[in-house]
Amino acid sequence: MSEQQTGRLYGVGLGPGDPSLMTVRAVEVIVEAEVVAYHSARHGRSIARSIAERHLRPDHIEERLVYPVTTETTDHPGGYRGAMDEFYADAAARLAAHLDAGRTVAVLAEGDPLFYGSYMHMHKRLADRYPTEVVPGVTSVSAAAARLGAPLVEGEEVLTVLPGTLPEEELTARLATTDAAAVMKLGRTFPTVRRALERSGRLADARYVERATMDAERTAPLAEVDPESVPYFSMAVLPSRVDAPRDESGAGEVVVVGLGPAGPLWLTPEARGELAAVDDLVGYSTYLDRVPVRPGQRRHASDNKVESVRAEFALDLARRGRRVAVVSSGDPGVFAMATAVLEAASEDPYREVPVRIVPGMTAAHAAAARAGAPLGHDYAVISLSDRLKPWEVIAERLRAAAAADLVLALYNPGSRSRVWQVGKARELLLEHRAPDTPVVLGRDIGGPGERVRIVRLADLDPADVDMRTILLVGSSQTRTVRRGDGTDVVWTPRRYPEG
Repeated sequence: MSEQQTGRLYGVGLGPGDPSLMTVRAVEVIVEAEVVAYHSARHGRSIARSIAERHLRPDHIEERLVYPVTTETTDHPGGYRGAMDEFYADAAARLAAHLDAGRTVAVLAEGDPLFYGSYMHMHKRLADRYPTEVVPGVTSVSAAAARLGAPLVEGEEVLTVLPGTLPEEELTARLATTDAAAVMKLGRTFPTVRRALERSGRLADARYVERATMDAERTAPLAEVDPESVPYFSMAVLPSRVDAPRDESGAGEVVVVGLGPAGPLWLTPEARGELAAVDDLVGYSTYLDRVPVRPGQRRHASDNKVESVRAEFALDLARRGRRVAVVSSGDPGVFAMATAVLEAASEDPYREVPVRIVPGMTAAHAAAARAGAPLGHDYAVISLSDRLKPWEVIAERLRAAAAADLVLALYNPGSRSRVWQVGKARELLLEHRAPDTPVVLGRDIGGPGERVRIVRLADLDPADVDMRTILLVGSSQTRTVRRGDGTDVVWTPRRYPEG
């Protein structure tokens, strides 16, 4: 006598609500199943069941899986999470009893079973024990876009799907960063989502969709929606920016954006959002190449030695109503474009042009992180370039900082036309520092040619330094330590000795 075979588990996606949007496979599975399970709140009504109702038979065994709570308020000793875990375990056990008896079980799920659906909790508990098939369904995001009649994403745009239950700061950062978005699970989270959209500068573009494809469907500009009227089955949608109407209010501005030391991994969410929102990008061609090309944006590249010309060009665009981003490597306020823009903006005819600065990761901090923590105590930042200030001033500042026993971050140490400054700086520093003072050479941090070396100050070779290198010179307290894996790390103690 052969062993009894177990039943088969199906997770059945029903689509967004309109029964006619169920797939043929979903209907086949429901019709052939012996057990039909669906989730519901305590009131007993199930949206999933109502979608599939026309395909249910009188002889179907129906398993109604009633949520013990629908908000995070509960007297369960394990709190909301404990109550839900207990519920899912019990529901899985009930379905397992049918499967063990050889019955086919279809678990109904609105939208797609594995897209923010309750079915996934059954799947995780049962799919490794029973033969299982997941039948995909049309998601509510797709339905919302269809009802709005607006493309979600186009070309190389990025779509971000977010639960409205995220903290406001997290929502704001992600909405500012992405091209297009769908924010689900609104209801009581709607005020938080609305504030996040406003803070990220995306509220004007946001659309509201409620119960897409259902009888009570509603769409509207999200800014016009009454928070008290928003149910759980609604979402906020930020459609594609391609071909989106531009704000013609004439409120131009310049935002100076720090790109960090290298590629997109070093770009802050705020900076990414600002770059996506502007009409024009202005900057040194090498830095502009780091910014993704977006349809409708104009790019104005120039040489690296025309900062003032670049600043005035950007301000003039803003005076004519354009939103302009001036891009800068690292942080724009550290030997970079923020000063040039503000200098020009402090004079006529640009005094009334709004200017904002968006910070970025500095080269000094990036190199320090790669080496350990050499900037763990007081430090000074000095540029060795004598293009904009006399070498005598640089030498005086080097002596003063060295005499004060500060760690030094030396920017712009050398180039093809400046080959002697590093050697001269080494001589000056050796007047105050021991020969074995650690020096970090960080080149192309974050880029394909990244190289980090640690040498003694006495052994610092100017030939190893170019314009893409930053130098971090330790204080008398800075230490180099060989770790257990054979790597060397540099760190400066936070405590400085008395006397």
